[in-house]
Amino acid sequence: MAPGSGARLTTGRELSSGCLTAASMRRTLPSTTMVFHHPPRKGSCDAAQCNNKLIGAKSLIAGDDSDDEEGHGTHTSSTAAGNFVTGASYNGVGTGTAAGIAPSAHIAMYKAWVARDCKSSAILAGLEEAIKDGVDVLSLSLGSSTGASFDQDPISIGAFSAMSKGILVVCAAGNSGPTQRSVANEAPWLLTAAAGSVDRSFGANIHLGNGKSIEGEALTQIANPSLKLHSLLYSEKWRYCNYDYDSSIIGKILVCKDNKSKAQQSKIRDIVGTGAAGVVLFNDEISGYTTIATDYNCSVVQVTAAGGEALIAYIASTDNSSAASLAYNGTQFSVRPAPVVASFSSRGPSSLAPNILKPDIVAPGLNILVAWPSKTGHGQGPFNIISGTSMVTPHVSGVAALIKGIHPNWSPATIKSAILTTSNIINGTGGSILDEQHRKAGVYDTGAGHVNPARAADPGLVYDLSVIDYAGYICWLLGDSGLATIVRNSSLTCAKLPKVQDVQLNYPTITVPLTSTQFTVNRTVTYVGPANSTFKAKVDVPRSLTVRAVPETMSFSKTGEKKTFSVSVSGHDLGKELYVEGTLSWVSEKHVVRSPVVVVAIGGDTAPAPSP
Repeated sequence: MAPGSGARLTTGRELSSGCLTAASMRRTLPSTTMVFHHPPRKGSCDAAQCNNKLIGAKSLIAGDDSDDEEGHGTHTSSTAAGNFVTGASYNGVGTGTAAGIAPSAHIAMYKAWVARDCKSSAILAGLEEAIKDGVDVLSLSLGSSTGASFDQDPISIGAFSAMSKGILVVCAAGNSGPTQRSVANEAPWLLTAAAGSVDRSFGANIHLGNGKSIEGEALTQIANPSLKLHSLLYSEKWRYCNYDYDSSIIGKILVCKDNKSKAQQSKIRDIVGTGAAGVVLFNDEISGYTTIATDYNCSVVQVTAAGGEALIAYIASTDNSSAASLAYNGTQFSVRPAPVVASFSSRGPSSLAPNILKPDIVAPGLNILVAWPSKTGHGQGPFNIISGTSMVTPHVSGVAALIKGIHPNWSPATIKSAILTTSNIINGTGGSILDEQHRKAGVYDTGAGHVNPARAADPGLVYDLSVIDYAGYICWLLGDSGLATIVRNSSLTCAKLPKVQDVQLNYPTITVPLTSTQFTVNRTVTYVGPANSTFKAKVDVPRSLTVRAVPETMSFSKTGEKKTFSVSVSGHDLGKELYVEGTLSWVSEKHVVRSPVVVVAIGGDTAPAPSP
């Protein structure tokens, strides 16, 4: 988020990186593992720059120090728990005062990834060190192997140990969107975060010769730009800006399609340096309205796919007489619509656990301005603007740290439930959250909704889960071998545990198959508000479905009281739809506790075969 609009950053100090990934992972995200102590506990520090904020820094890479060569660790840790900083900006944009989500939290970092050394063993070692240090929240901005069984995934295995010690683990959903079934970090004991936009842009305009304008963004804001109209040049042959350096481009504004490659970025800088008046770079069709702001340090304006179509149509209509000028509007706030799900954000359903909704939540992850070390090959600091679900994860981790500070005895599942059931499903205009094509986003894009930190601290009701509950689920899914690998508790065997089917796991979201008969699941809620409160069920589903909660009213006389209810689902054939969605809300005078209800067509997704 931008300074002045909830930006997340810390001082320009170079923090140690805590990057985790593994060589065996199909989709890896250079990332940070951070842990938050509230109040501070012990930490181990191998770095000279540790202080009251950074109380731990350790490298798990043999022969490597804990410095942050990539910048990713500084960026993510500052997002989660950076101190207040005045005068924060990047090249003069986004100027203001900013802070991390949980600025009073303390950070320890465990470096387990470098480009030359990526091992699963380092991930597990980092997680074990964090557990040993007694952390409260773990933030892992990295991806797991999509489709790899939970007992083969080091993140799922290590995170289970953390969860069993009362530590909430927040992970990135991945950057493989908008492909369906691309979500990473699918285990139900993880909080999996997807990426959305914020209500801020770095405004620029293309003023056309016909008097119309197309809105765009530019990280390099040119001061006092010329109002002179320049000829526009677009060629299908050279659509990726792979022009020759000759007189044909001098003094012209080139219109090119963004392919997000480093080679193209270098070429564009050279083209402008050679004499082109500027470049308008438009998104491809898949990216749609998701503009990943990139610093070209020259006259480049980025526009959406729709903006590119409009610009090309104008060029085609003018018989080689099209012209335009570029204008720069600085940092703009209250941009609408927002939030919008980012095109790169990985989507559900989960391939491993389709009856458990993933991702869990959406939060800011597009064009996030945060602290950056001054000596890296990826930006010069002390601040940088980058995008990805890596940026989302520390936003959600910071919220979890705030909740843990208010409710120190809450379990990881309770904190996760509070975040999910209090999330927003509307955007800043009062309409539905949209996807990168400005269509209504679905639950497999957003999870339960967009995180709402203010409401999450007081959820009213929560859906809790214990180690035994998860162990029963693992027994149902993977049997004794999975239990031994993930839970690693010799006193627990599947023979002693009730097998818990995925649909019956006490998850704060509800996903069920549409069968020929009524399908019923059970949930148990715990009251966490003041004494004496009554909740009534409110169901909002499409007409093709019938969803009923029994009982329809639940009354609680004291904090900590538990009650169980059932949800029965029946309906007609979904036709061509693979799923339909609605909501079940428990409403009292002070609280609305909302859960998505997802009904999946038989054959629309195939659940994993349970262990015999």
